[in-house]
Amino acid sequence: MSGSFWRTVVRDAALIVVGSLIFAVGVDTFEIPNGLAAGGVTGLATVFYAMADAAGFYLPVGLQTIVMNVALLALVIRSGDRRYIARTAGGIVACGLLTDLLAPVLPVLSGEKDLLLCALWGGVVTGIGLGLVFRTGGNTGGTDIVSQLVARKFALPVGTAVIIVDGVIIAFSATVFTVEQALYAAVAMFICGKVIDAVVDGPRSARAAYIISAEHERIANEILYTLNRGCTELQARGVWSGAARPVLMCVLSRAESMRLKQIVADADPDAIVIISEVHEVFGEGFRQIEGDA
Repeated sequence: MSGSFWRTVVRDAALIVVGSLIFAVGVDTFEIPNGLAAGGVTGLATVFYAMADAAGFYLPVGLQTIVMNVALLALVIRSGDRRYIARTAGGIVACGLLTDLLAPVLPVLSGEKDLLLCALWGGVVTGIGLGLVFRTGGNTGGTDIVSQLVARKFALPVGTAVIIVDGVIIAFSATVFTVEQALYAAVAMFICGKVIDAVVDGPRSARAAYIISAEHERIANEILYTLNRGCTELQARGVWSGAARPVLMCVLSRAESMRLKQIVADADPDAIVIISEVHEVFGEGFRQIEGDA
């Protein structure tokens, strides 16, 4: 096997361990001690942990997540993607073990005075941890798998299915904890999702611009030789007029998008310009795309 393969393996293993460590800090410090069952398998395990504690025995959260996810992992194995399966199994085991190992030694932030603070920081910290694991192309198991099955069974968007499944877990937590804690758990879940997106997509963002203008040749030249950016001409047709209307498409930075608007304004004030934000851009002039080795 090539050296690049092993570098990828080491990098992914490091991200999974570090991400799982950060995730464990988030749940052990902010969520579990304050009864914040913020969805997912960990949230369900938090509810069972509290029920067992009330009954007088100890039921580790991390061990529960591993057991639950082993059953769910059987569904992932059907995909046949060995790298994805290995990364997911690694994330499941690392998160579960570190959650239990760190619980006795980590400080606990009590939410008696400010439960919102615990929900916010719990969401941020767990989101960072899970985001690092997701960057490897794997995940930590959990209700995402169940949500995909629900979406397929009832013809729902996956995002809607995730909200439904996690919402049921949060609602269930209100029967063990309080409605207030369940509401704050929903806040933690929302923050966690946003932070995961930020970590996975990265801080880099660019703008994609689409320009429709009779002066498309002049504008294209300015983009190429003034902005030093690539430009692609797409062939389009006006539905009303039936005439050919070339559309220029280019991707540039935030600062360059301001210069582009000035270029278009100077060349054709009546041009149609559509600018949208994109989270990741790969290729010449941007980051090199990284595939699995």
